[in-house]
Amino acid sequence: MSNLQIQDLTILLVEPSVTQQKIILQNLAAAGIDKVDCVGSGKEAIEQLSKLPPDLVISSMYFEDMTALELISHIREHSEQTNIPFMLISSEVRFGRIDPIKQAGVVAILPKPFDSAALNTALRNTLHFLEPDELELANYDPTRLRVLVVDDSALARKFIIKTLNGLGIEQITEAADGKAAMNLLQDNADFDLIVSDYNMPEMDGKALVEYVRSDNKVAHIPVLMVTSEQNRAVLNNIEQVGVSAICDKPFEPDHVKQLLANILA
Repeated sequence: MSNLQIQDLTILLVEPSVTQQKIILQNLAAAGIDKVDCVGSGKEAIEQLSKLPPDLVISSMYFEDMTALELISHIREHSEQTNIPFMLISSEVRFGRIDPIKQAGVVAILPKPFDSAALNTALRNTLHFLEPDELELANYDPTRLRVLVVDDSALARKFIIKTLNGLGIEQITEAADGKAAMNLLQDNADFDLIVSDYNMPEMDGKALVEYVRSDNKVAHIPVLMVTSEQNRAVLNNIEQVGVSAICDKPFEPDHVKQLLANILA
């Protein structure tokens, strides 16, 4: 159980609109959070992050000097900031704008307007990310699990690995796409789990699962598909090729823990 409580969180709010700042601050206050620093630009956010890293960054999508994607990319590229959880609050719905943010690793994406229940869920996800409970499995020691993480986004891989590390999983191998994963599997069939993105160049997640299920040496390995895909027909196709479970992006630690407990039981 986490010792950190929602009311203990320190937050950097990046929101250029004074009106939106007030709305978000009111909702955070209702959740018991009063330690919030507000800035209105990406430059100010970066300066604040270098001085005093918060427990959580809550950000809108667009500022005058950059976008949330540029800000989160900056955070993920700096070792002292890379593990700071990032929450997006935005009215943006275009897949091409939202998906890169998901790929970079966020604890939640909330719409404008959002309700208090959604905010509280996102804040609980933040607690699980900051202080995750170790995975408890009847037949496995999490520290000995051998996991292959497959994603063409280095930022996404870093976020997934951080989440898995928090669950006690330490032995992790990375692959940048399905083809690279297939080559690794041909040389090493000893993985206990594959965590794969769906949309990748060279060989996508669906093709990777088809390869895994067709090769007797690796057909037994469970595959957790992590995707921001919302098309039900596409998801049905993924399920039919033999994926063990599908997890939405954002990659939420508590949900991931439950999925892994189910598929590794």
